[in-house]
Amino acid sequence: VNTAKKEDIELVKNNVRKVNKNAQIIMGISTVFAEDPNKIKGKRALIIEDGPTVTHGSMPYGAGTVAAKDVGVKEIIDPRPYAVGSIKDTFDKYTHLTNVLPAVGYGKKQISELEETINNTDAEVVVSGTPIDITRVLTSKKPIVRVRYGVGEKTLIEIKEVVEKFVKKHL
Repeated sequence: VNTAKKEDIELVKNNVRKVNKNAQIIMGISTVFAEDPNKIKGKRALIIEDGPTVTHGSMPYGAGTVAAKDVGVKEIIDPRPYAVGSIKDTFDKYTHLTNVLPAVGYGKKQISELEETINNTDAEVVVSGTPIDITRVLTSKKPIVRVRYGVGEKTLIEIKEVVEKFVKKHL
């Protein structure tokens, strides 16, 4: 079962409240799974997470970390010593990041730096917790296992109820 730490949940809630103190927060249950868990189990892994989630969202980890731990990763590699260029700058700016590589790459140069950072590591496997298939934008010398995630059925029902209530009230 994938669970978030209480302190991480409070961090997210506090960040949402900073932007909108009246926002309705739904504590959803998500499903998280690795496409090929056998490639991760017992391995030294570099975890790539959704950039905005772990940078601007202030989360210390994301779906990639959850899936890697669920399947029994041997070790999570700290990517900071291997970072180059703007990737290093990202770590300097977002100092809470230690065991995840934020997927930042909004142009050819930055994607190249992300690729170089990945290839510099001594990881046996790369676990990609990004919403996109990063193999479509970069080349890795290491196998990449994609992590998928989505909203569970119970949460989907709750979201539907919130939206219907909003529509009835405002439209």
